[in-house]
Amino acid sequence: MDDQAKPQLAGDLAMWIFIYAELLVFGIFFIGYAFTRAYNIELFNAGQATLDKELGAFNTLVLITGSYCVVRAVTAIRQEQSPVCVRWLGAALASGLLFLIVKVFEYKDKLAAGYDLDSNLFFMFYFSLTFFHFMHVILGMVILGFVLLKTQRGGYSASEHRGLESAASYWHMVDLVWVVLFPLLYILK
Repeated sequence: MDDQAKPQLAGDLAMWIFIYAELLVFGIFFIGYAFTRAYNIELFNAGQATLDKELGAFNTLVLITGSYCVVRAVTAIRQEQSPVCVRWLGAALASGLLFLIVKVFEYKDKLAAGYDLDSNLFFMFYFSLTFFHFMHVILGMVILGFVLLKTQRGGYSASEHRGLESAASYWHMVDLVWVVLFPLLYILK
């Protein structure tokens, strides 16, 4: 079997270790949420009823679109199309920014209604989990911004783009976490 036929990890091993560590932390949060919810069903259902499911669904679509853009960026660099890659990365960054803007409006709405971390257990989890994810979106945007600049400067090619793949992998992790968070917080009863 030649080297090209062997499956290879997309990106750098260090990024995957970081991603797995982040998923472990989110997993612990999710388990804590599930156990706490099981003993406070009415409280959690009441808190959940105050959330805007349409905005949550919209943000899900926004992040999935961002992940699609990142996939297209990686595909473009593999085809030696750096300018196309840059455009797709820019679109992914725009999706991240749109997600953050929508989330800020959600936070503003909740805070104006008198809900915060101290309101009850549901809102403690809601704000903690979504803000932790919010910060990961920001970090993902910073990472995508760096690879966008490196791509503009010719730093990636069809044969060497591990950094771009690492950034894409991180962005997909951020998307995956939201795909779990959205139904957990907004939908599941």
